[in-house]
Amino acid sequence: MKIFVTGISTDVGKTIASSIIVEALEADYWKPIQAGDLDNSDSHKIQSRISNNKTKIFENSYKLNTPASPHLAAEIDGIKIKLNQIQEPKTKNNLVIEGAGGIFVPLNDEETIIDLIQPDYKIVVVSRHYLGSINHTLLTIEAIQNRGFKVAGIIFSGSENKSTESLILNKTGINCIGRIDEELYFDQNVIKEYADLFRDNILALEKSKI
Repeated sequence: MKIFVTGISTDVGKTIASSIIVEALEADYWKPIQAGDLDNSDSHKIQSRISNNKTKIFENSYKLNTPASPHLAAEIDGIKIKLNQIQEPKTKNNLVIEGAGGIFVPLNDEETIIDLIQPDYKIVVVSRHYLGSINHTLLTIEAIQNRGFKVAGIIFSGSENKSTESLILNKTGINCIGRIDEELYFDQNVIKEYADLFRDNILALEKSKI
């Protein structure tokens, strides 16, 4: 499987969710574009949180110095992000691909994160509860569907909100992979616990036609 992890906004828990999926499948990991925090990047965070020894973490296609939207970070670095320079790594293992921010985060003047999604990707949306998150979640899912893709599953992040979660699931018909609670920290043990909890639902993505 190739699983593309996106979120309804920035800082909603994509990297935590990616860590869990990587650990559950002992999958490889690739973040095409890293903007800022190069010494403590999302790839570094994944490496520190997983405990299996099978995962390979692939290099970013673009490493940008400024923690900003990729198009702006690239401009500050004096370059332009080009889709043909973003080459999916070759692996025989499952691959988890993490986007940057939401699906319409700009890469350049023409393209956004959604343009990285390929037809064979299983798309997982991470939704975090906050005022306005229902709207952002439904907009994200509808935008993905309008591009001709389907969302394979959703992960909720943060304290449980049964009303919000049931509304989103009922309105979209998308399967819930699980919910990541507010934790004091996310270390290898916590990630492994979630990986064990989510594994069956993640494996079910492979059997889906999406």
